[in-house]
Amino acid sequence: MTIDLDELMKVRARFDAEVREGAQADARSSVERAGAVVRHVAPALGWNGVLWSDLDEGTADAEIAAQVAFYAERGCPEFEWKLYAHDRPADLGDRLRAAGFVPEPPETLMVGLVSELAKLPVEPPEGITVRVVTDEAGVEEMMRVHAGAFGRERPQLREQLLGRLRDEPETIAAVLAMAGDTPVSAARMEMRPGLAFAGLWGGGTLPEWRGRGIYRLLVAHRARLAAELGIAYLQVDASDDSRPILERLGFGVLGVTVPYVWTAAAGS
Repeated sequence: MTIDLDELMKVRARFDAEVREGAQADARSSVERAGAVVRHVAPALGWNGVLWSDLDEGTADAEIAAQVAFYAERGCPEFEWKLYAHDRPADLGDRLRAAGFVPEPPETLMVGLVSELAKLPVEPPEGITVRVVTDEAGVEEMMRVHAGAFGRERPQLREQLLGRLRDEPETIAAVLAMAGDTPVSAARMEMRPGLAFAGLWGGGTLPEWRGRGIYRLLVAHRARLAAELGIAYLQVDASDDSRPILERLGFGVLGVTVPYVWTAAAGS
């Protein structure tokens, strides 16, 4: 079930081409190619950031400055430079820090074969059911779970989820794991028509409900949905907590990604 190293490198190249360089906008945002950078531009509480770049030692600093100026002129309170370990130049992270970006904790970029993951058992742990989220009430429950699982409020994420469910419901599958009437875990899958990859996000489980197989259940549930849609790969930016679980399920490591965040307050 595990993908071998040669195949992983091919998958990584395809991921870079389809998901990063070839990124697609949603209904309320745009994706722009500005020279050697692909960036996502969104209004209000939408996500803004650099998705892909093709830089070298001679062009990196000027391009970083250009992106800071672009987002600052738009009045964005913050934007993210999504850096991957294989991006060039090798010291791009150092250059971003020198420009005022602050790195968040690193995550492991992992990928799994849908054809194999869809075979995982989906029998829920005792007392747990899966509820599909389709409306604002469900999103509010997801946000409460995320706050309890990750320790912070996410108003930006709330608006993004509501926008997708309203404007592009075919691009998201959001679910809750319920213990009776109580939501104890929340997760989603995001996909775009024609792409070989779908992203698994969330997967946050309340501390007192961890270690019972709920995370595995929600991965298996979304893998079945991906198989029905003809998606080839599931991609995860995995935390240190979720990486071991995903490896046991057969996910392979494509590399490490670090979100570098620039804020207007810090930049000024």
